[in-house]
Amino acid sequence: MIHTGFSVSTGELPGGDGPSEDRIHQAPGAVVVLDGVSTVSDDEPRGGWYAQTLGEHLAARLSEEPDTDLRHLLETALAGMVHDHGLVPGASPAATVSIVRHRGDRIDTLVLADSPVVAFLTSGQVHQVRDDRLARLVADRPERAAYRAALRSGQGFQNPEHRALLQQLRTHQLLHINRDVPGGYWVAEAIPEAARHAVVRSWPAADVADILLMTDGASSSVEDYGLYSTWEEMARACRTQGPGHVVRFIHEAEARDPDGRRWPRSKRHDDKALAHLRLIPVAEQDS
Repeated sequence: MIHTGFSVSTGELPGGDGPSEDRIHQAPGAVVVLDGVSTVSDDEPRGGWYAQTLGEHLAARLSEEPDTDLRHLLETALAGMVHDHGLVPGASPAATVSIVRHRGDRIDTLVLADSPVVAFLTSGQVHQVRDDRLARLVADRPERAAYRAALRSGQGFQNPEHRALLQQLRTHQLLHINRDVPGGYWVAEAIPEAARHAVVRSWPAADVADILLMTDGASSSVEDYGLYSTWEEMARACRTQGPGHVVRFIHEAEARDPDGRRWPRSKRHDDKALAHLRLIPVAEQDS
């Protein structure tokens, strides 16, 4: 009988001088990637604490309940966070969540908010599992167009108007976070029911060769910068040079665009987390 396991390699890099708010957690047969989001006021606790604590909850549940539906597993983990720490919707830090789990002869994945999973099948197909609701919400906002135009004109990230425009964009987002309204989007925060809106997918394990999980600081290398022309090229770099090299490569490219003229974005560097899962066929002999 043939089963499939996976090896995991990771790369992480903070965007600034402080610690990263991205986290990668592992459990037997599972990997979790989270991108912590702090509150607007920057009060404690921070997004990094939230991502770390939620990741610990998820890793424990993945170990204890390896066959539980991933949406239900995330919902119970979020409920535990609210109960244990008294988190309040709208005043709580938050996090994106991506999970990949090997379960029997299946590979399951869950994505909540903008930390995509990309699976590379043995057939050569590439399957993206992504949650683009937030991206769609802000895509046509005038604040986004204004800060991008200002960066292209050379005003830089330190311009007071840049932060003001980002704050206005964030205020608009808060009207739609974890709400079942037109333009609403869902993220791990203080409403456990958000987990029910996660994007899920599953494949036969024998059909999968590689999987990438990443925060948007890493996915920007393909989606925004074109540093890798395809997801396959990024996966190949992970196989040959490792995810640590990949995140450093992205960071160095951003450093060569210090004012955001070439690639308008919210800040010079974002935190980056990238996990590369390589599926390994394992022959299991009857004892």
